Amino acid sequence: MPDPAARDAAEEASALSHPAVAPDSTAPYGEHPDQIVDFYAPRDRRDRVPLVVVLHGGAWRAPYDRRHISPFADYLARRGFAVASVEYRRGGEVPVPRGADPVAGRWPETFDDVAAALDALPALAAAHLPQADPRRTVVTGHSAGGHLALWAAARHVLPAGTPWRLPAPPELRGVVALAPIAHFERAVELGVCGGAVTQLLGGEPDFKARAAATDPSALLPTGIATAVVQGREDTVVPLPVAEAYADAAARAGEMVGLTLLDDVGHFPLIDPAADACAVVAEEIAQLAW
Repeated sequence: MPDPAARDAAEEASALSHPAVAPDSTAPYGEHPDQIVDFYAPRDRRDRVPLVVVLHGGAWRAPYDRRHISPFADYLARRGFAVASVEYRRGGEVPVPRGADPVAGRWPETFDDVAAALDALPALAAAHLPQADPRRTVVTGHSAGGHLALWAAARHVLPAGTPWRLPAPPELRGVVALAPIAHFERAVELGVCGGAVTQLLGGEPDFKARAAATDPSALLPTGIATAVVQGREDTVVPLPVAEAYADAAARAGEMVGLTLLDDVGHFPLIDPAADACAVVAEEIAQLAW
């Protein structure tokens, strides 16, 4: 039985060993330096193709930006998709003790940015990625980005008065969430990512009210086709988080596809060198095409 910590370290090292891949173009969706989208054109395609929106993970913390997922974005482009990789504001600038994790997320800027980026993408893609067909859009994200992908697909069911609420469902073919932080209560119980969920929402007394508008498990059913891909051996965002989300969806009357990968941890899902990444691309293709 391989040591879980050693396996995790090896998988992370492999996923992060690929050089960052420069996009074909970049465009702002706001004035802040982090409010930008990288576009990757589909390789060897001249027809209109589905648009895949990628939201990176990293526990909503500032040190982890979209560059670490650029090889994955390029991998999808090489599989024939048009790809938009979204950057967004992450952990704030509050000083943290030496050796401690940076603060996770900014309230409300992290959600402001994801909503603004998704709203701006049809026009941005038309200008910077003309091969993209916005009528065939799939949103995907890894870890904390998986949470944001599920949230972006649920904005039409946010509580009334929530600033990011949409009047109608977004025009998406679906969402493919990769090891997502999809059920806040279970994630807090398990201490996922060093308490990142509590940091993201600001803790008490704000946690409950903010979770009602941001926890994917509380925003069901969405009516949007949803697939979750999860490694059974994931110790970063463990399987019980995905299972809790799928159970919540079932109780709400919604079927969520849950693809479980044996002998796979957290990072192979975005590692172009891993077989798990091909499974992810196929899940996206099934919704997109």
